[in-house]
Formats: sequence, C-alpha cells, structure tokens
Amino acid sequence: MAAKRGTDEMRDRVVLGEFGVRNVHTTDFPGNYPGYEDAWDQRRFEETFRVDVIREEEGTLEFDMVGIDAAIANAFRRILLAEVPTMAVEKVFVYNNTSIVQDEILAHRLGLIPIRADPRLFEYRNQVYSKHMTWVPLGNQTDLFPDADFRPVHDDILIALLRPGQEIDVLMHCVKGVGKDHAKFSPVATASYRLLPDITLLQPIEDEAAEMLQKCFSPGVIEIQNIKGKKVAKVANARLDTFSREVFRHEGLKNLVRLARVRNHYIFSVESTGILPPDVLVSEAIKILMGKCQRFLNELDSVPMD
Repeated sequence: MAAKRGTDEMRDRVVLGEFGVRNVHTTDFPGNYPGYEDAWDQRRFEETFRVDVIREEEGTLEFDMVGIDAAIANAFRRILLAEVPTMAVEKVFVYNNTSIVQDEILAHRLGLIPIRADPRLFEYRNQVYSKHMTWVPLGNQTDLFPDADFRPVHDDILIALLRPGQEIDVLMHCVKGVGKDHAKFSPVATASYRLLPDITLLQPIEDEAAEMLQKCFSPGVIEIQNIKGKKVAKVANARLDTFSREVFRHEGLKNLVRLARVRNHYIFSVESTGILPPDVLVSEAIKILMGKCQRFLNELDSVPMD
C-alpha cells in the first residue's frame, strides 16, 4: 500500500534533475503509467478542482488553480492576454504638432496609454458600408454615461518633451478591442503561471551543509533550526523557490534533495494595467472561456448524427 501511495504521489510530480526533467507530461492521457487510469473524469474533476486567492494588492492578484490540465491553464492565460476587451486610442487627428516627435510616433505613444473606461459599456466596431453612414450627435454621450470618468489610467505618462513655443493639438478617437488585434488593447501588464514547487530533503542536512543548502535557494525557502545544538535544515516555504538548480552544483548536496513541481497545481499572477481591477479581469476571462466551451458544445449538437 505504501508503495502504491508513493507511485501515485510521483505521478503528480514533475521531477527536475541536474540535466533534465522526469515525468514531464502535464496532460491526462491513458497509458502514461501502467496500471493507472489517467483518463479525464468529470466527477473527479468536480471533486478536486478549486481556486484559492493567495494575495490581492492594488493592481495585482495571485491565485492558485488546482486540479486542472496544462492546456486549460494556458488557455486561461492567453484569454487574459489577448481576448479580454479594453478601450484604447485608435485614431489620432493631428491639428498641430510643432514638437520634435513625428506625428506617427506621437499617435503610437498615445495608443499605448491605458484608458480608464469600462469596456463593458461599449460595443465592438462593426464592418461599415455606405449604408451605415448616419448622423450621430456626440452631445448625447453625456446622457448615456452620466457617471463615467473616461480618462487615462495614469496622469504622469510622458508623451513628448516640448520646447518653449512648441505645441501639440490632437483629437483622439477610442474604440473597443482585444489584445490579439493589437497589444494596446491587452488589459494586463503581465499574466503568467507556474507549477507549485515541491522540495523534499531525502535525509537530514546539518551544520555547514545546512547553511550551504539555504544559500542554494531563494530567501525564505529553507530555514535552519537549532535542534540539540545542531543546525538542521528544513523546508519552510517551497512556494517561494524559483528552481535555479543551484543545489546541483554541489556534490555533497545534489543527491540529498529532490526538486519537483506539483503537476496540476498552477500559481497564477495577474497584473492589471489599471483599466479594470485584476479580479474583474479574471472574472471576464472565465466568462469568455465558458462562452468558448458553450460554442463548441453547440457545434457538436449541430453535427448530424448517422
């Protein structure tokens, strides 16, 4: 029974060696382990899947997704980067520009300034034909958005340096878009994930070896305890480790430590550009992913059965 528990545990780990990686697969697929059923099971997924919010600060959110496949984790990251819509400057009409910044460069810089305007209040642009040409007064936008405060997210983004007498006079049109069309529409400064680190000391490491081991890892990963007058190394917080593999450079330590990552435990870090809070971005990304799944199911339902 103990051997089986050990086998199951190692199945859930991606083990890092000195020059390679073992158990590298991160996708459930029958046959990876003899005698172990790897096929995806909905009931098991519903029982094991969870989302844990670890840290939420201004503009940054760190959370864990546990019990998912690598393909789903990566799909979620790509949606955050490229499919959650925002508002950005699309057209710049330059009436006067006597600065040293060329009109094209100025327009490019303006397009990359995050705009604090909730994209959920706007519609996407449609393809426009001559039949769509209608007169639309701009004055009613005040009535449409009475509580809106549309403006750049940050007031101190440098656009251009002007000498005395120089002037920039432009009119800008903002539109709704997504990051896969242009990077200026991406709502996140970064959206990344990594597998949860798992560090195991295979035998007690004491005194000078313990101090050397502590220096091999990121601060806070290894702590040294005083036990009966001896300095003994202990794994304090493996989550903080970046897996530099520094420990493998030391002959006396590399066989005493097992470095691994939990195969289905993903640590996400989402940093917003300030247009929307990161928790709202995550919620919108989940809605988009659900919509994709529903469209796929609808396509399957529409396929004629023989």
